[in-house]
Amino acid sequence: MGMKKKKLVVAITGASGAIYAKVLLEKLKGLSEQVEEVGVVMSDNAREVWAFELKNRDYEQIPFKIYGKSDFFAPFASGSAGFDALIVCPCSMGTLARIASGISNDLTTRAADVMLKERRTLLLITRETPINLLHINNMKLVTEAGGIICPASPSFYSLPASLEELAATVVDRALVLAGIDMKMYRWGQD
Repeated sequence: MGMKKKKLVVAITGASGAIYAKVLLEKLKGLSEQVEEVGVVMSDNAREVWAFELKNRDYEQIPFKIYGKSDFFAPFASGSAGFDALIVCPCSMGTLARIASGISNDLTTRAADVMLKERRTLLLITRETPINLLHINNMKLVTEAGGIICPASPSFYSLPASLEELAATVVDRALVLAGIDMKMYRWGQD
C-alpha cells in the first residue's frame, strides 16, 4: 500500500521573499504523486510584493485553488477537513506575531491555529533580519505550541547557480519537514 497523499496549505504573506513562494508553488505542481490537494491564500501585500520583486503577476496563474484572505469557509479553516500541513512562505513578523498570540483574524492565522490545535505541521518560513526580542519570543511561543520556524536562510554548499536554485535550498527543506519525499542535496552524501 502506497503512502497517503498529503493535503497542504500554502499561505503567502507580504514579507520580502516572493521568490520562495514562487519556487514552492512550482515544486508543488510537480508533486502530484505525493500531494492530493493544495489550497493557497495570499494577503494583499503578498500580491504587491510578488509584482514588485518578481516583476510579474504570475500568482494569477497559480494552478491550485486560491481562497480569499477572509474566507473562513475554506476547508482548512477547520480541523475536520484533514489538511496535513500549512507552510507560510514567506512569513512576515506580523503574521508570526498574530499566530503566536492566537489571533485568528484572517484565513492564514486561522489555518495556523487549526494546525496547532490538531497537532499537525505548521511551518513558518520567516523572512526578517535582524530580528528583535519580540520576534524571538514569538518564534519561541510558536515552537512551544508545536510549530516549526524554518527561516529563509538558504544554504550554499550545493553551489546553487541561480536565485531559484538558492530559494529551492529553503523550499526543499520545508517540503521535507512537511512530509514530502524530496530529491535534494544532502550533506555528506553523494
